[in-house]
Amino acid sequence: MPHESRNPLTRLDPNAPLVLDTRALGRQPGSSREETLSAPAPEDFGVEMVGVPAGAAIELDIRLEAVLEGVLVTGTATVPLEGECARCLDPIASTFEADFQELFVYDDTRSGGNAEDDELRLEGDLIDLEPVLRDAVVLALPLSPLCRDDCPGLCPDCGARLADQPGHRHDDAVDPRWAALQGLEGDTPAGPDRGSGSNGSRGTADRRERRQEG
Repeated sequence: MPHESRNPLTRLDPNAPLVLDTRALGRQPGSSREETLSAPAPEDFGVEMVGVPAGAAIELDIRLEAVLEGVLVTGTATVPLEGECARCLDPIASTFEADFQELFVYDDTRSGGNAEDDELRLEGDLIDLEPVLRDAVVLALPLSPLCRDDCPGLCPDCGARLADQPGHRHDDAVDPRWAALQGLEGDTPAGPDRGSGSNGSRGTADRRERRQEG
């Protein structure tokens, strides 16, 4: 029975923007080449509130170097970012730069192609930069991006943009549990007038004294 190869056929498209061909290195340790290229960003290249627009240009400066076990890729990716401020929800746009370095091991090394699970591998002579760029760019993006570090955000009561209204404020809100009692203030019926009762008793005593004198 013929031995089944553990090396799957390549699934990479050599014409894909982020797929690179390393045949020029010739698997000769120490050989290298440098490239500058631009590739469109893939879908979902970002986090919830900020990311690289699909199709936007990713500018790459990379160096490919053949080593004993594979190809070492070192480079810098410059990408445009678009999103919204986590505090005031205003749109934001900026440029982000990320450095990366990754070793792609040859598929016929490491005991017949048994590379570690966390290692990237060449497929034939091809390498796919997309997972490297996702780790370098997407994982470095802030989950709560800000239009500026001191953005005051929005008013929690009415949604006004506080950067446009520095003195914006509301009167202290009444606890809804006590709101029903506000209408009762000043309407409580008066109790017995103890002061009047005291005066009346004093007047009666005065009359008795006058009768005795008479």
